[in-house]
Amino acid sequence: MTTHASADSKIKTDSSATEKNDTQLTFALAGNANVGKSVIFNQLTGSNQIIGNWPGKTVDRAEGTLSFEGYEIKVIDLPGIYSFSTFSMEEIVSRDYVALEKPDAVINVVDASVLERNLFFTLQLLEMDAPLVLVLNQIDVAKNKGIIIDKDKLSALLGVPVVFTTAVRGEGIYEAIREAVKVATNKPKPKQLKYRKDLEEQIEKLQHLIEKEKLALGYPPRWVAIKLLEGDTEITQLVTEKSKNIIVQSKLLVTEFERHCQEKCFSIIASERYTLANSVVASSLQQDKVWHPFTDKLEWFTTHRVFGYVTAFAVIGGLLLWTFFAGNTISELISQGLNLIHPIDPELSTSAPILSIILNGFWGGIDASLTLIIPFVIPFYLLLALIEDSGLLTRVAFMMDSAMHKIGLHGKALIPIILGYGCSVPAIHSCKIMETRRERLLAAFAITFAPCSARTIVLFGMVGLFVGIQWALLLYVVNICIIFAMGRLAMKAVPGKSTGLIMEMSSFKRPSMKIALKQTWTRTKSIIYIVFPIYVIGSALIQVLYVYDILTPVSNAMYPLTVLWLGLPAFAGVLLLLGAVRKELIILGAVAILGTTNLLAGFSSVQLVVMALVAMLYIPCISTMATLGKEFGWKSATLISLSNIGTALLFGGLAFHLLNLLT
Repeated sequence: MTTHASADSKIKTDSSATEKNDTQLTFALAGNANVGKSVIFNQLTGSNQIIGNWPGKTVDRAEGTLSFEGYEIKVIDLPGIYSFSTFSMEEIVSRDYVALEKPDAVINVVDASVLERNLFFTLQLLEMDAPLVLVLNQIDVAKNKGIIIDKDKLSALLGVPVVFTTAVRGEGIYEAIREAVKVATNKPKPKQLKYRKDLEEQIEKLQHLIEKEKLALGYPPRWVAIKLLEGDTEITQLVTEKSKNIIVQSKLLVTEFERHCQEKCFSIIASERYTLANSVVASSLQQDKVWHPFTDKLEWFTTHRVFGYVTAFAVIGGLLLWTFFAGNTISELISQGLNLIHPIDPELSTSAPILSIILNGFWGGIDASLTLIIPFVIPFYLLLALIEDSGLLTRVAFMMDSAMHKIGLHGKALIPIILGYGCSVPAIHSCKIMETRRERLLAAFAITFAPCSARTIVLFGMVGLFVGIQWALLLYVVNICIIFAMGRLAMKAVPGKSTGLIMEMSSFKRPSMKIALKQTWTRTKSIIYIVFPIYVIGSALIQVLYVYDILTPVSNAMYPLTVLWLGLPAFAGVLLLLGAVRKELIILGAVAILGTTNLLAGFSSVQLVVMALVAMLYIPCISTMATLGKEFGWKSATLISLSNIGTALLFGGLAFHLLNLLT
């Protein structure tokens, strides 16, 4: 049982769960993207989280549990959306969960600094008769902008409880859950907000008809009426299967209303929501003095047509430099400590095979993992989490929009590509933020060339440590050029047009070290719990194969490719096969075969550069292949992988022959 949020110490997580009774509740977190919803979810549930997919869907589902004053509460973090339309799978699963699963309370998280824009979605939740608690997050940001919100007035206008929170500091979390419990247990009747008179007449006519025919869809009758007037395709289809009369009448009402207003009905309804949101905000919010905080200057600088590009390249370059220098320092400290315990002895492979398997195999796996792998993973994920939390990442994406259009994408695609520098699997999943399948496929294709943390480990562990940081950075530049070149080819091969950039840019904020550390742990714990043992066992297995000369036939079979074209040592073919499983196994395999963590014992400087370049580009790991197959089909996954292999072999061979001429 773990306590979360210092300001709300009464909230505790508990993973125990039995059949639902009066003390078991279900809360749903709903809201726009970038409002702090996930931060609140993490504050509430801590480590008691399950991440999966919605049944039959590829949309991520985050679920957690907490214990609060005798109640066992399941918390569902719904995808960040802006409406209950059918434009995306995220919108469909969210609205179906709220309407059909009927959680005991819906906690609607909004950004207090842009309240009017966020209330557009809040009004749709009220249309659905959701048992609502309105949480105004980032209230500190709103105050810094000189915004004063009358919480009681806002609550009275909307007919729901209103809570102020600053989620990154845990402030207001306890009050939000307390209000949600009150709503869940008391079940207050939701307030019905009215739109303009002529629109309300059409809604009420259709609602009355739906109630008269006792149409059973699971959705509230008023909400169904509004959706029919909007022309929602999915709701229209559902109603058609139940009652053609309602469809006929709704079309007549829409035609009559549009003729009267000289405007499309869906546009009128959207306009009314904005008008009502504006009216609510005007009555409950004051901003007598407009303040210009430092974040406004930062916004100007990071989106400037010159300084913005400087910022974008500085962020990406700084992330790589930090990863190397911080990782190198940690690596040296750990290496010094491990050498005092047991230095690896390559001579054991011939003089004492069994002892070699135990010491060089198992110990070599531990040594390589702690000195060449983990030191580079943790600094990378830590700084990436801070960049994400601060809001810088979206500005980088905005500035790179024009460049991304050169490969058939827009700036938003840079977000999953940068995430791909951490791990390709979640990066490919995050391609769902792209609007079309073509853009998702092109983004995933680019991600497979981006050096993930495992490839970065190979790059820094081989080139950065033994050849020089300047060569490692040069390989990154080469990699970016290759991504754009291959992206251009893919854009020509995949028919379709690029869409424009529409992206929510959250306010700048001071990143939370607590959240960054938690995010870093979430992303790296799989390496410690699952992958680290694989490293050790895999290293020992490689040592077994090496000691008993089983690897020689494999090396000989790949000799023309690895030695003649790529100029690598004969055993490099084995390393490339291991790298198809996980790229870190390239280093572990080299350490196991050479019997030392000093890779210059088996490679020349040129060979290390070529090996790292090939490792950066060739076939993604098995996990990435499986993800590509699941998301885009095995035909696309196979073509992408063949493109990776061909590109890696082409540029690897060219690099070897060019470097040989220059050195």
